[in-house]
Amino acid sequence: MSTNKRLNRAYSKAKRIPFTNRSRFILFSDCHRGDNSFADDFANNRNIYFHALSHYYREGFEYFELGDGDELWENIHFEDLFEAHKNVYQLLQKFHLDGRLHMIWGNHDMVYKDPDYVKKHLGSYFEPIEERDKELFKDITYHESLVLKHEESGQELFLLHGHQADWFNYTFWRWGRFLVRILWKPLQVWGIADPTSPAKNYRELIKIERRMKKWILRNNMQLTIAGHTHRPRFPEPGEIPFFNDGSCVHPRSITGIEIVEGTISLIKWHIATKEDGTLQIVRVLLEGPQKLLDYKD
Repeated sequence: MSTNKRLNRAYSKAKRIPFTNRSRFILFSDCHRGDNSFADDFANNRNIYFHALSHYYREGFEYFELGDGDELWENIHFEDLFEAHKNVYQLLQKFHLDGRLHMIWGNHDMVYKDPDYVKKHLGSYFEPIEERDKELFKDITYHESLVLKHEESGQELFLLHGHQADWFNYTFWRWGRFLVRILWKPLQVWGIADPTSPAKNYRELIKIERRMKKWILRNNMQLTIAGHTHRPRFPEPGEIPFFNDGSCVHPRSITGIEIVEGTISLIKWHIATKEDGTLQIVRVLLEGPQKLLDYKD
């Protein structure tokens, strides 16, 4: 199946979610939550991520995770991830209970396309203190893609992970998982990067972005937001409307996309040093805010 067909299918089958100018969304992807070992890239930024997510929860945002939230290529069991980052999952649970959690699967957590797997592993967890199972993400659904549709303007925002434009990581993801789990995870501890990852292979990254842009051009400049490559993108009005929220495993920072009051922005959260030498986690506006309607035509 070609990239064009995979993207067409993802768009046509996407769940439609209505929104208005009063809606407040935060989009993150590529968290790659691991087991807190030396190979866990998320561990370096988990405090930044938890602080940012707590802010968005207090401010009433809905959370969209555009794939690769969990690192299930390097790790076999979700339970290991949950124990390593329990406070993060309990915060995500609060979003879920409020109806403010929207999850998309990527190539590194593609097992979540199976509802039975999700129900078995994410539905509950064992609490050793109380010696019983407790509810975690009851009845949660993972999607390949989502479409946000503005109730007044009719404008649509196509959300997906983006590996649909990466034939190897979409079609042969099981081979990729095998290579990462057996070969690249041990080597990563020594600083050797996985060459199959577009985030660490610039030539492959450019190919994937080019395929995404071609699909957008074929489909009436459909505003599209993805992850996968880990490279943030924020086009100007009039350019091809292909956005990328970056990742949560940048060195010492995480990036994401905010959609607030009918505008879109690219933001970064990182640790900064105050004049007195103490550290604080701060939000930085990288691009925007830009009106969504500026990309409609």
